[in-house]
Amino acid sequence: MILGTIFLVFAILLAFCVPIGGTIGIISLLAPYLEPGLPINAEFVFRHMVSAVDSFPLIAIPLFILSGLIMAEGGVSKRLFDVFAYIVGKRTAGMPAAVVITCLFYGAISGSAPATTAAVGAMCIPILVALGYDKIFVTALVATSGGLGVIIPPSIPFILYGLSSGESVGALFIAGIIPGIIVGVFLIGYAYIYCKRNGEDKEKIASNYNALRERGFLKLLKDSFWAILAPIIILGGIYGGIVTPTEAADISVVYSLIISIYIYKTLKWKDILRILTGAVKTTVPILFVVATATVFGRTLTLLQAPQQIAQTMIQLSSNKIVLLLMINVLLLFVGMVMDTTPAILILTPILLPVVKSFGINPIHFGVIMVINLAIAFVTPPVGLNLYVAHGMTGIPIMQIARKATPFIISFIVALLLITFIPSISLILT
Repeated sequence: MILGTIFLVFAILLAFCVPIGGTIGIISLLAPYLEPGLPINAEFVFRHMVSAVDSFPLIAIPLFILSGLIMAEGGVSKRLFDVFAYIVGKRTAGMPAAVVITCLFYGAISGSAPATTAAVGAMCIPILVALGYDKIFVTALVATSGGLGVIIPPSIPFILYGLSSGESVGALFIAGIIPGIIVGVFLIGYAYIYCKRNGEDKEKIASNYNALRERGFLKLLKDSFWAILAPIIILGGIYGGIVTPTEAADISVVYSLIISIYIYKTLKWKDILRILTGAVKTTVPILFVVATATVFGRTLTLLQAPQQIAQTMIQLSSNKIVLLLMINVLLLFVGMVMDTTPAILILTPILLPVVKSFGINPIHFGVIMVINLAIAFVTPPVGLNLYVAHGMTGIPIMQIARKATPFIISFIVALLLITFIPSISLILT
């Protein structure tokens, strides 16, 4: 009964557009009034909010955000795209495929879906529209592919899941590599079907490809070499046990500054203050949600919510396949109405005991959760990538969402494959 009241209040506050951080903070303060005897008061809430952000692994989030912004301002996405357009651009659906591959690589730099969508979309959408592709299709492609930014490591949602679950962030990063590539392949697969069905302007594409050929592959590779090297340094350092994810985030910032200012010379030192301001504006809301969601999670623990929900789900079905399907549906629904950060921080302590009781590996479950929430970036009403894409093109959000539906279906098919074949996620860990 108490849990039902809490989640009802939660839904009402969200319906009245109370920010998610404020919503879960208010509920935590209301909990002792709903359940007298709970050791929760204002001092408890604020003390645990402070301790929640006093975390060494959490430092990686603002650092990866800062690194991604520096890379975006430094024009890294254009250099990546040119290389991939040279390699696959002449084939059927080659240019859309180059967009997806660029999102994969840029996601390995930024760790953020909206950042990947913005950086790749601002550069790719005008190019593909000029080559004769439908503008809404291209916008939907970029918005959906931007979700790869949170699957391919380094991933901010993986960091948050690691903090909530106690699992190794490095292991989660490594577990996301193959699933991210598989999702990318499925997105390219639908792009191929679309281009075969609707055709392409081969003359314009050939002209663009010839222009790249005139520059020469070695020249393109030289221009993009330092950008391609970024994820290799970050992941190689983590996977090789040389650095922790937080230390890798430090390296990422320094590396992005060096290549943007001294090698590519696309940034000046006077630009850094503006970029730092943007990083702070992006980071502060995330950290506030981390703080309040941690308190909310401890409140739910005191109410024994995880045990009650686990018992309910087990009563519904004792079959692991049915359980995983139910969890996927739940996560997809939650992602439609809630941002990724609070969704992970709230649901992880609730669902993790359930999946552990069924023998599901916590690292594998983390991958499942993040892929579900990556899909949510292109599902209204909250889908952030839709808003980013709308801001770049002016196309109504629902038009983008409708055009993105086949991409979302491709995403879900890949998700089901990854869900029921754990080795896809765990083979490298």
